[in-house]
Amino acid sequence: MELSTLRAAFAGRLLDEPEAMAPFLTDWRRKWTGQALAVAQPDTAEGVAAVLRWCRAHSVAVVPQGGNTGLSGGATPPSQGRNLVLSTARLQRIRALDAVGHTITAEAGVTLQQLQDAAREADRLFPLSLAAQGSCTIGGNLATNAGGVQVLRYGNARELCLGLEVATADGELWSGLRELRKDNTGYDLRGLFIGSEGTLGVITAAVLKLFPRPAAQVAAWVAVPTPEAALALLALAQQRQASDLTAFELISETCLQLVLRHVPSARRPLADAAPWYVLLELSSAEGEAAATAATEGLLEAALEAGHASDAAVSASLAQFRSLWALREDISESQGAEGPTIKHDIALPIARIPAFISATGAALARHWPDLRLVVFGHLGDGNLHYNVSPPAAGMGRDAFTALEGPVNRLVHDAVHAAGGSISAEHGLGVLRCDEAARYKTAVERRLMQAVKTALDPLNLMNPGKVLGPD
Repeated sequence: MELSTLRAAFAGRLLDEPEAMAPFLTDWRRKWTGQALAVAQPDTAEGVAAVLRWCRAHSVAVVPQGGNTGLSGGATPPSQGRNLVLSTARLQRIRALDAVGHTITAEAGVTLQQLQDAAREADRLFPLSLAAQGSCTIGGNLATNAGGVQVLRYGNARELCLGLEVATADGELWSGLRELRKDNTGYDLRGLFIGSEGTLGVITAAVLKLFPRPAAQVAAWVAVPTPEAALALLALAQQRQASDLTAFELISETCLQLVLRHVPSARRPLADAAPWYVLLELSSAEGEAAATAATEGLLEAALEAGHASDAAVSASLAQFRSLWALREDISESQGAEGPTIKHDIALPIARIPAFISATGAALARHWPDLRLVVFGHLGDGNLHYNVSPPAAGMGRDAFTALEGPVNRLVHDAVHAAGGSISAEHGLGVLRCDEAARYKTAVERRLMQAVKTALDPLNLMNPGKVLGPD
């Protein structure tokens, strides 16, 4: 195939040498590697649309890619077929910032960190916060409907987005960059493309919500005896602090031990170990003294009620960051420990303690030596329910062979509890087949109808979300 016609179709970079393409063909976890004719990096939204027109004319599948930090293989090309990786990394302009209307308009290749920095320079807050924020891009965050640690207070990516600009599968450019909080003029096209993982079109820009910057943020590391106690602490915190409660994370002692083992700078925040911990964050518009007093008052009430046994409150920015580092370093510490069977699940919050107890017991009956690495956003019902090999070790092949049956047991339990098998990582190729098992026939037909209407040739990220044809 002649790529010269593609080269002439848009302004930007076109990579077709194996060494140059290699970083775009393997996912962040090194779990999937595919092939592509080339990697296109347009400079503009119009260039993205031009690439899509070329792909349609030449029957080439398109794999949109942002920062390539996803955990489900959604941005990795297949290992066969005629594929083009369309990277939005060069769409890096912040087009507008309205400090009065509390909005920012940014192109898809702007990293989450860059967006946060731009908001901070205007004395505003963009609250989406992820461990990969230095490299993940806002286009990818929206395409996967990313969550993060502050969903409890501000919502996920979908709730933070007011408008989109999208290059459609047939190479048209739809501009829905509206700064409106209210717009009842038809179907919610914005909501349709968010979370679609590039299977319906390519997000090229977005209007996003900003918020006033809090005057102070205080974190507390709290020892709790059980997930039930953590849930009682959550209810108490919501009752006392309402919207000032910005994050509420559940972390097991196993998670903390992994971080202490693999991160040299990590230190145990409390003198004694506990089975479980909560990392909570309070924000205040009234300053640090007020935030600290509110946090200490909450913890005193929790200790008195028996919901907690000990707690440490951050007294400086350095302490605040060190407490959050214990949470943010869990995934990499688990990776350093060895292979992992990961589950990114959502559950009704009230059912989380029973799920942890019953599912842990079921796994122990089948595989008593496996280690559970459980942590996540208790405040919004999102758990990272991960499984590691026994501490004594297990061959990689033997452990990998357990992935299917472990996934089935965990996901059946999630479904029985009224939950979702993908909370914030997306389906990609990792979960698309499993997701189909838990969806009704009506839901599958509706999703397929949307896909067929917007991408009749099935060229947009085929094999992802809905699975193979």
